[in-house]
Amino acid sequence: MSGNRTFTMIKPDAVENGHIGAILEKITAAGFKIAAMKYTQLSVRDAQAFYAVHSERPFFGELVEFMTRGPIVAAILEKDNAVEDFRALIGATNPAEAAEGTIRKLFATSIGENAVHGSDSDENAAIEGNFHFAGREVY
Repeated sequence: MSGNRTFTMIKPDAVENGHIGAILEKITAAGFKIAAMKYTQLSVRDAQAFYAVHSERPFFGELVEFMTRGPIVAAILEKDNAVEDFRALIGATNPAEAAEGTIRKLFATSIGENAVHGSDSDENAAIEGNFHFAGREVY
């Protein structure tokens, strides 16, 4: 059974380019409820921990540098079938391959600077949400 929560981050590139409001509008228009949200900036240690699964990949250093260069918006989203529906809403990692109307097609500039993060499983959604939010911050 699919879960009803997922985790997202509006990444530094989309924040820098002024897309927070437009991205949140797309999210809420797609039927997601915001269960938690904050405007924050990742430390190097936080980014390294969050992306530890990629620590052996050649792009890890660039990823950490990118994710710490400016603020992000972290959010827990709620909707039936949340992970799968949100992955469809954000589109392919490469914005050139993303479907028309998806968040990455509209707001991402490259594979590396792809505007948003979306959890890839119910398990990771819970882990990622708990990484960014204390229980008292989730409604």
